[in-house]
Parts: sequence; structure tokens; C-alpha cells
Amino acid sequence: MKNILKINSKYLMVGATLALTVLGSCSKDFLEEVTYGEVPPSEMTKAENVEKAIISAYSVLNGQIDGASNAYNSPASNWSFGDVVSDDCYKGGGGTGDQNQIHQMELYNTTPTTYDVERKWMALYEGVKRTNEAMKLLNASEDFESGLKTQRNAELRFLRGHYYFELKKIYNQIPYIDETAETVSDYARSNTEFTSTEIWSKIEADFQAAYDALPSSQEEVGRPTSFAAMAYLAKTYLFQEKWQAAFDATTIVMGGDYGLMDDFQSVFLPENDNGKEVVFAVQYSVNDGQGSNYNGSIGDRLTAPGGPFYSQYGFHRPTQNLVNAFKTDAAGLPVNDNIDVTETDSVDPRLDITIGRPGIPYKDLDVLYEANWARDLATYGPYGPKKRILSANSPYHVTVWPYVDALNYYIIRYAEVLLWRAEAAVELGDLEEARTLVNQIRERAANSQYVQTLDGSGNAANYNIGTYDTVWTDATDAMDKVRMESRLELAMEGHRFFNLVRWGIAKEVIDDYLVVEKTRRSHLTNAAFTQGKNEYWPIPQEYIDSVDDGLVTQNSGY
Repeated sequence: MKNILKINSKYLMVGATLALTVLGSCSKDFLEEVTYGEVPPSEMTKAENVEKAIISAYSVLNGQIDGASNAYNSPASNWSFGDVVSDDCYKGGGGTGDQNQIHQMELYNTTPTTYDVERKWMALYEGVKRTNEAMKLLNASEDFESGLKTQRNAELRFLRGHYYFELKKIYNQIPYIDETAETVSDYARSNTEFTSTEIWSKIEADFQAAYDALPSSQEEVGRPTSFAAMAYLAKTYLFQEKWQAAFDATTIVMGGDYGLMDDFQSVFLPENDNGKEVVFAVQYSVNDGQGSNYNGSIGDRLTAPGGPFYSQYGFHRPTQNLVNAFKTDAAGLPVNDNIDVTETDSVDPRLDITIGRPGIPYKDLDVLYEANWARDLATYGPYGPKKRILSANSPYHVTVWPYVDALNYYIIRYAEVLLWRAEAAVELGDLEEARTLVNQIRERAANSQYVQTLDGSGNAANYNIGTYDTVWTDATDAMDKVRMESRLELAMEGHRFFNLVRWGIAKEVIDDYLVVEKTRRSHLTNAAFTQGKNEYWPIPQEYIDSVDDGLVTQNSGY
């Protein structure tokens, strides 16, 4: 388990048993009543029980909603929703039949009955429901200390904002239900009751309210701060192309106690996962007494890379296209030619921190990653995940089934805030501000510890990364550079597809990707992205069937 920064926040672990004694989770019925478990209704507004209800609202952050191990169908990291459907990753696993519904997502054959589409919807609306119920209990509590009540309400506003933000970016036109809901029928709502703009406004309002009332720091590290709320508000502005608002919001965040860690690889160690670069994260823990280590990264348990130290689940596999994106020229700048990297090519050092490549040492295990680590090598190629996989020597890594670890999932990290600001700066015409921000991130990568050969005699590959030393004068070119940096820095963190969609280039990028990638990977032969449809997932058919006829409108194309 983690033993740093956790003594006062042990009940913020995402699957905390204590939380689940208060509010039950949704079953397959999308409109199931909230159950109150072991606490009598007459006792629910007592302060200690309200706190449990609030913890229950946190507990859905990891995507686990019913005590089952299949949070990988609704992962907090969005590895299937944000990476597998992009140009960054393949599904992986034991062939196309293994979790075939994710394979269909990869081919853009998603349907309203796709299991993962249902599970993700259920998990996020379970989060909404728990936050709403906790708000009502909190407001009704007479013995809850006044100042703390204000803070806890702000935390709930933050959590609800998060759950709705995820719903909006995945499903787009969604039902919106707030704490005034009293009965099951109140959750059977139309998804056209509010316009897209109105839904964004409601999400903004939650994050603004959270910012206004939250403290700038928290003793219990799993709880959001005012700066985390402002960062999320910046992201909300970014998705709506409110460039000045986004830029101004990042100014506030940059005034907080954040910064880039000196070493890129160290960002992704459990010892540092509440460090200065992490703005808000899902808190994970293992070996803490929770059954099957469900407080750990249960949604990512299929991503174990195989080999002599790990289970061979073999999902979330980097594409050849992503590997090639890390190639650099003589000046250390991205080449972006999508020609396969060779042993003599120079590459960005983040490549071998992010991706397991044959012939390159894997973590600190004193062993080279080999192609045969990869499950179904013939289908998915030789590469494996690395950035968010812990060393098998780590005490925060579980060696038995299921494969989980205690590395938090970073919903927002500071490098991403800098990239948002750079993007907004380009849109506002301040290209030099954008260049400076991108160079900060590249300088950190350049000054990081590079992966070394097994004998420690030198670098494991021809690493070369430079900064942009020429003034940026063309806005289109500047934006291309910011977007490329976003891909390299955030690779395999679940953001790529959503960025392509909000940039308005998903069709263009994915079509170009598939033309070449189909010649490399036959499992993509039938993949085809349909503009105006595949930018979002369908509204689950089970939800449509659970409410009155005609109340819910299916997303375009489904």
C-alpha cells in the first residue's frame, strides 16, 4: 500500500469499503433506487454519515461501480475510449475476439448496445447520483460544522463537474440531473432538455463554485483544491474554444504551488504521484486490506505487458504510428514522417519512457524488453505500455491476479495545463508565449534521465531532443507544433482521441493513420471513421429503453 500522504486520507481510496456501506451502486438497471445499506435513513444526516456519503461520491472516480473487476470496461484512465480509438494505440489482448467489443470500438463499429458504452455511462451517472445524494444529505445535516460544510459542498460540486465533463466529452448530448432529483423518475430525463451550450454552462458553474469555496491546499491529498477547480474550468473553456477565458484560468493555476518535475520518468512513480506536477488525480492503493486490491488501478488491469515479470494480458498496445512520432531530426525536433524508426534514427527520449521497445531495458528490472513479451505479436506488433506500468520491483505493484498497482491516475497534470495555455496563446495571437511554454516541456524532457543500456555504459538509443529556437510567425504551423507536443507529452494517458475531436481534425488524422496502419496491421482492415458520427459514442440503448418512449434522442449516425 502507499504509506505517504495517506494517513489522513485513507478513506479517499476509490473503493473504500466504508463508503459502500452508505450508498449502493447501480446495477444493470440504469434507474435503480439509491440504497442506504447499513445506515438507517433516520441517521443519514448525522455528520459522520454524511462524510461517508461524500466519500462514496469519490469512490466512483476509478470507474468501479458494483464491486466487480470489470472496471476495465469503464476505466478512469480512458485507455479504451481515448487511446484505442485514436492513432496512439491498438486494443491488444489475445486477438480480436478478446474483449471484442473494444475491438469493434477500434474499428468505429460501436453500437448503442456495446458493453463498454453502457458501463462507462453507468459509472459516470452513478458518480452524478452519489454527488447529488450527498449534497442533499449535507444540506440537511444540522450538526455538520458550518465552514467544513461549505468546503465539502464545494468538493461535491467539483466531483459532479468532473463526472459531467466526462459524460459531455464522451456522449455529447446528455441528460442533466442535479441535486433537486428526489425519485427514480427524476433520473429518467431527456437528453435534449438542455442545449449543448447550457450543459457546458452547468459544468462551468460547478467548477466555478468549487473554485470559490475550496481551499488552496488540502491535508487529505485526494481532495480537490481551488487550483484544481480552476484548472478544470480552464479545460472546460478549452473544449468550448473560449480562448481568453482558458488563458486567464491557466494564469491562476500557474500561481499555485505547481511545476514540472525535473525528471519526466519520475512523474510516473507512486512516490511522486501527489507531487508538484499533479493537479488532480484518482487515488489508488494496493495491499491495504481491500479485497482483490480493488482500491488499485483496477480499470487498467488488462494493460500488464507480459514477459518474465508481468501477467500477459497485453492490452493498450502502442501503434507503430505513435512510435514513429517520437523520431527527431538533427536539431532534435519532431520529424513526423510516419516512417518506421530504425536503430540509427534519433528519437525523443520520452519514447523509451512511454513505450516498451524490443532491445531497450524495461524499467529497473535488468532485462531487455523482448518482442515475445507482447501478446499476439502477429496481430498487434511488438510494443507494450511502459509509462504507467510500475517496475515489478515496486512495493506498489501487485504480482498476483488481478494485475493492479498503486500509481494514481492523473486527471490533470501541470504539463497539460502548460499545453492548454500554449494552445490558447496561439489562438490569441501570442505565438512567442506558446513557443516558450512548449520549450519548457521539451527542456524538461531533454534534462531528464535517459534510459540507459543494461551495463550503464551509455544511452539505450540515439536520444536527441531540442527546443524551438526560431521565432514562431505562422499561427497554423505554431498550432501544429503545440498539438504534436501534446501528443508526445501525454501519449498513452487517455487524452489523444478527445483532443483530436475538439481540434476538429479527428477525421483527417484518423483517415491518414488508417491508410498506412492497415498495411501494417490487418486487424484494422475494416476500420472506417465516419465524420459526424464517430466523434462521440452512442447513448446506451438500455438507458433509452429505461425511460419513456421518445424522451431520449440517439446521437447522430447510431
